Order: sequence, then structure tokens, then C-alpha cells
Amino acid sequence: MKKIIAIMLAAAMLMLCVACGGSKPAASAAPAAPAAPAAPAAPAEPAITSVDDLVGKKIGVQLGTTGDIYASDIEDATIEQYNKGFEAVQALSQGKLDAVIIDDQVAKALAEGNDAVMVLEEPFTVEDYAICISKDNPDLTKAFNEAIAEIKSNGTLEAILDKYINQTEGAKGYVTPEGTDTSKGTLVMATNAEFPPYEYHEGDAIVGVDAEFAKAICDYLGYELKIEDMAFDSIIAAVQSGKADFGAAGMTVTEDRLKNIDFTESYCTASQVVIVKK
Repeated sequence: MKKIIAIMLAAAMLMLCVACGGSKPAASAAPAAPAAPAAPAAPAEPAITSVDDLVGKKIGVQLGTTGDIYASDIEDATIEQYNKGFEAVQALSQGKLDAVIIDDQVAKALAEGNDAVMVLEEPFTVEDYAICISKDNPDLTKAFNEAIAEIKSNGTLEAILDKYINQTEGAKGYVTPEGTDTSKGTLVMATNAEFPPYEYHEGDAIVGVDAEFAKAICDYLGYELKIEDMAFDSIIAAVQSGKADFGAAGMTVTEDRLKNIDFTESYCTASQVVIVKK
């Protein structure tokens, strides 16, 4: 029995030695090469780069403006209407819209200092601004046209545009001359003072291109000017009903509007543009 046990022990020791002798140390793994630094990501291109890209997009507009009117012609687009232009741009910044269509000068003012949005260079439309007057008051339209012709020719309109549009250094715009006779009464102007630089609030006053232009017209005709602020799409109705004598709010002459209201000669050429996220 002892002999058998000894043989078994010897065999086990022999197998152990063979196993140890045949083993090789594992090759040590080569150190991993350091990862190459990631290339900086290229800035993302805006999803909308031209007017053609507006098809099928969600677009913000100011209620009742020509941007609102013309945007409805964009194929498969969803149009969201806002009472104020800055509300539409705010929604765009928050990712709730794909684009905003609005007047070019207003777009520049709203996009200034807002790093989240940009204005496309390509205009959406080109249009003429004029003052609206009731069809029942042709004599006032005629008088306004006479005043507008004079204000254009004597450089007053240019001075106003230099102040608000061209932002020429030292431009003073229009100031009522001393001794101006405004004894004929008061003319009421309907506007929407959310449309810089054409009309906007500065403290308690409403200022801008249209405010100074209207003041120059009223001074020329011998009237005091009173400005009433209201929603843009209420202006024509206010003029038609006699609640206001005229409307000025960067208003574009269109065929549909001419069915309901008269317009003076144009005093400014502008365009509707597209604001998008950067």
C-alpha cells in the first residue's frame, strides 16, 4: 500500500514539474498610445440660409404686418402670430420657431445684442411705406401729400432718416421751429409703438421715424399732433371709424389694404427680412 502511494506521489510531482517547465511568462501588454486631441467642432450652419429654406418651417410674424400677410404664401409653413415683434424673436431664441419675418430696420434693432440670432442678407420682400387715411377724407390725403412733397424737398425727411435709420453722427432729426402756428386743431395718429426705429417708447414719449415725420407734417399743415398707441392690426379700423385721423406705423401699401383705406405718397422704401438662429 505504501508502495502504491509513493508511486502516485512521484507521478504527481513529475506532472507538476512538466507544467511549470512548459509555462512561459505572459508577454506584458504594450502601453496604449495617447489619444489624439479631438479637432474643434466646426460652427453649426443655420438651418435656414435663404428664403427658399422657409418651406415647411415654423415662422413667427407680427400680427397684421406684411410679414404676416406674405408668410401665409410659404408652402407648408406654420405661421405663429405675435402682437409684438420682440416676442417673436424671443420665441425664436428659445427654439420655439425656425425663423421670424419682419421689417429690415426692426430686425436689425431686435437682433442687436442678441447673440442667439442673425438676420439673413437676402430680403424676403421689398416694399413702400406710406401713411393711411380714410377714404372718406380725400382732402386730408391731398394735404398730406402736399406736406410730404415739401418735407422731402427741403431735407427734413432726410434728416429724420439720418437720425433713426442711417444713425449719422450728430443728426438731429426734426425739431419744431419756434413760432410754428398749430392753431387749426389736433390730428390723431394711430400707431403701434413696438416697431423701432419707426416708432417706439422712450420714457413716456413715443419717438421714431414716423413720430417725427408726422410731427413735421402736422406743423406744416398747422395742427397739433396726438399719438395713440394700439395693436398694429387695429390701426386701419381706427382710421376708418374716425377714432384716428391717420395711421403711421411702417405700413406697407398693398392691394388688399387699398380696398379699405387710402394711402399717401410713399416716404420710405424698406424690406421684410428673415431672422434665424445662429
